[in-house]
Amino acid sequence: QVQLVESGGGLVQPGGSLRLSCAASGSIFRLSHMAWYRQAPGKQRDMVARITSGGTTNYADSAKGRFTISRDNAKNTGYLQMNSLKPEDTAVYYCKMEVLGRDYWGQGTQVTVSS
Repeated sequence: QVQLVESGGGLVQPGGSLRLSCAASGSIFRLSHMAWYRQAPGKQRDMVARITSGGTTNYADSAKGRFTISRDNAKNTGYLQMNSLKPEDTAVYYCKMEVLGRDYWGQGTQVTVSS
């Protein structure tokens, strides 16, 4: 069973930065595609960024130019660097791992952008 643990969320002022981490258990992280999603209150969960096992990335339009997804297979960890944060980025952020035909989700980490 794969477990994902997100960390790095918190309260930040507009224009600030945060780096989220997603640590995966097990030894199959390197085989997985990984994505970050977010869900604001009353809204659906939307994909923010995705990185394949080979390192190909894609981003939601709202994240392009501000967010960077990356991974460190040696540490079984994925990251989301978020810069130039805006109040509309406020949400619970979830990481998802896609591997061997299954999806695994973390518990989420709250990001609040407010002055």
